[in-house]
Amino acid sequence: MILSDPPAIFYLTGKWIYPGERLLALLLRMDGGHKLVINRLFPQEKDLGVELVWYEDTEDGVEILSRFVEKDQPVGIDKTWPARFLLRLQELGAGSRFVNGSLIVDSVRMIKDDREQQLMREASLANDAVMEKLIPLVNQGYSEEELGQRVRALYKESGHSDVSFPPITAYGKSGADPHHMTDCTKGKRGDSVVLDIGGILNGYCSDMTRTVFLGEVSDKAREVYEVVREAQRRGIEAARPGARMCDVDVACRDYITEKGYGEYFTHRTGHSIGMEDHEYGDVSSVNKDEIQVGQCFSIEPGIYLLEEGLGVRIEDLVLITEEGCEVLNHYTKDLIVVPMED
Repeated sequence: MILSDPPAIFYLTGKWIYPGERLLALLLRMDGGHKLVINRLFPQEKDLGVELVWYEDTEDGVEILSRFVEKDQPVGIDKTWPARFLLRLQELGAGSRFVNGSLIVDSVRMIKDDREQQLMREASLANDAVMEKLIPLVNQGYSEEELGQRVRALYKESGHSDVSFPPITAYGKSGADPHHMTDCTKGKRGDSVVLDIGGILNGYCSDMTRTVFLGEVSDKAREVYEVVREAQRRGIEAARPGARMCDVDVACRDYITEKGYGEYFTHRTGHSIGMEDHEYGDVSSVNKDEIQVGQCFSIEPGIYLLEEGLGVRIEDLVLITEEGCEVLNHYTKDLIVVPMED
């Protein structure tokens, strides 16, 4: 199996290596003769637990890699490996066939050990603190882009290495687009404000969403908010070992449908998370996998009424325990109206 994804290599070796456009390939062999094919531009001072095979910029790294790949055996390929490397390996006649091998490592990474679980707790607690500082800023006249810049600054100030993903800071109609790209829109009285944020702390990601309202909240918006909040509560209740990932999705989706908003819940209920914001194992209607102790994933139902300019999403991360699940986010989900001056 050939792995090239830096998070996967870090998981197995303890070392982050960002190769850019250059070949980086961890070859795992059934006979234990593992190799890390790596450019000399990335010198390694510590023992990574695997034999290093160096190549120069002027050499064909894939050809060097092919020397260690059995020609009559199938080869697992990393899902992120650039096609230019795979095509070259095929040209060289290495391997009898090629399959997606990422599931092997992804399935192991999906179950967090005790150390990882604690890092996920700490990351989410830090994210709660960022959210607490962010919400009072939504009435300060910032555009979505400016508010997103403030989010990034808050993470930097609190010791995060980066954001987990580009923050979503969406006013009114923008929030009715589940993955809205922030723009120059500014908030107005009565707007819902969708705040979907996460940071990277000690190598692990956080992710949460809260929806607040500017100045006032209409009866319709209050109704939608409470439907989403109850749907999320039901999803959290369904997240337990032995249940299926699709059961969590159904718990959220069926309630939203029952309340008449099913067609406006347009995305899956959640995703797994760890060293990356989106990892293997989603919370969707088609994922029949059984939930296991140590999994960590988001539960984030939403309702998006584009014509009414109203979007509501509430998201927490849950860590699966023997008894059920531990909700890693503790910031309130009570409906918040942020005051505005007339």
